[in-house]
Amino acid sequence: MANTPSNMLPLGTIAPNFKLLDTTLEKYISLQELKGSKGTVIMFICNHCPFVKHLNTEIVKTATEYQTKDISFIAISSNDAENYPQDAPHLMKLISVEQKYSFPYLYDETQEVAQAYEAACTPDFYLFDANLKLVYRGQFDDSRPGNGIPVTGNDLKAAMDSLLEGKEINANQKPSMGCNIKWKKQ
Repeated sequence: MANTPSNMLPLGTIAPNFKLLDTTLEKYISLQELKGSKGTVIMFICNHCPFVKHLNTEIVKTATEYQTKDISFIAISSNDAENYPQDAPHLMKLISVEQKYSFPYLYDETQEVAQAYEAACTPDFYLFDANLKLVYRGQFDDSRPGNGIPVTGNDLKAAMDSLLEGKEINANQKPSMGCNIKWKKQ
């Protein structure tokens, strides 16, 4: 398990648009169709990463809570499914159902979306405002597999709460940490 940090895309960046396969609905869907009226969380995750597995239950709880506040959640897997078959789209659909994801789980087969967002690891979290301007990027919280710190989602929740309350979001943001995205060989 590689400890890879986020690249920390510059705050203020406008979310790169995309249209990707929703593995649960089995149809292509765009960012414009999925964005929230008050904010949008985009998460780069995958099926097999122990960091993602460690957070999954709390990610689902957090998404369910904040979706009622008009913040949309979108999960994207960009891993090379040819060399990492456990991350194949049909298995993404199974994980989505098993974990009771209340958000779309999209497949970035070309990895162009991950590159556009400068995603580096799973999980990697981005929060965009109503105009799809980046206001937070970084960790879910301080919990990691085996470190004994409870999973709370406090870092992401604090950013979403500030966004919803119209308050300035603390620009001192900690990078996420996880497994590196499994890039295709060039």
